[in-house]
Amino acid sequence: MTKTRVAVVGVGALGKHHARILAELPDVELAGVVDTNEQRAREVAEQVASPWSTNAAEMVGRVDAVTIAVPTDAHLSVALPFLQRGTAVLVEKPLARDRGEAQQMLDAAAASGAVFGVGHTERYNPAVAAIRPLLDHPRFIEVHRLGAFPDRSLDIDVVFDLMIHDLDIVLSIVSSDVVAVEAVGVAVLTPKPDIANARLRFASGCIANVTASRISKDRVRKIRIFQRDSYLSIDYAAQEVERWRLVRKDGTRPVIDGGKLEVPQEEPLKRELADFVAAVREQRSPAVSGADGMRALELAQRISSAMESAR
Repeated sequence: MTKTRVAVVGVGALGKHHARILAELPDVELAGVVDTNEQRAREVAEQVASPWSTNAAEMVGRVDAVTIAVPTDAHLSVALPFLQRGTAVLVEKPLARDRGEAQQMLDAAAASGAVFGVGHTERYNPAVAAIRPLLDHPRFIEVHRLGAFPDRSLDIDVVFDLMIHDLDIVLSIVSSDVVAVEAVGVAVLTPKPDIANARLRFASGCIANVTASRISKDRVRKIRIFQRDSYLSIDYAAQEVERWRLVRKDGTRPVIDGGKLEVPQEEPLKRELADFVAAVREQRSPAVSGADGMRALELAQRISSAMESAR
C-alpha cells in the first residue's frame, strides 16, 4: 500500500512530537519537517531521518497532508496554500486568532475538498473515550486544568492556550447550545489573563464550571461529570476514570456502586495523528473537524469577551 506523504510545519515543543510519531506510523512517509529556526529544523530532521526546510511553501504540492504546529497568528498564512490546493491539513489548537481567520480556512477546505482537522488532543484521550458510552444527559460539569508557567504560547491568553481543550470536550459531551456565559480572568505574569474561570449555561439546563490556570504550583487536568444517579471523574494526565452510580433494586434500599474503570493506556497525540492519516486515506473528516475547532474557538472568544466586560 502506498504510504501517505506527510510534512510537519513547526517542530518546537509540540511539533517535534508530531514528527516523532509520524515517523513511526507504518503507513506514513515523513516527507519533511519545516521550521523557521534552521538549527531546530536540522536537529529534528536528523532525529527522525527526514528532509528539512525553513520554508513551508516548499512543501506545497509535494505532500498528501501536513500538520501545523506554529504560533496561532501564523496558522492562516501557513495552512491556506495547502487547503487551497486540496492538501489535507491538521492545525493545532486554537484553530485561529479569530472567527474570520478560521472561516477562511473552512471555506478553502470546503472549496477544494481538503480533509481538515484541528488538534484538540484531549478528544483522543483514552479516558475520554471510555466515558462516552456512560453519558446520559449531564447536568453539571466541573473542570480544572492547572499548570506551571510555560515557555510557549504566550501570544495567547490562558483561555485559548489551555481552557480551549476543555471547551472542546464539554461541547462534545453536551448536545446543546451555550445560552449564557459568565467569566473572569486575571493577568498575573503576562499582559493577558493567566488564570480564568467560566460558567457556561446550556439550553438543556446543564451548567459547566471551567477553570484554567498557567500559574499553578500543581499540575491538574481533571473533569467531573454529574448526571442523574451517576458521577463520572476523569484524570486526563493519568488516563484514569472513576464511575459511581446509585443502584436501585425492587424492595431494597438503593446502594452506591462503582470505582475505577479499565482504560487502555495510549498516547493521545498518537491516536490523533493516526486518525488524521486514516481520514486522509479514507477521504473523511477526522474525529475533530475544522467545524469542531470553530465551535471551540467561538466559545473561547465569548469567554474572553465576558472577561473583558467583567473588568
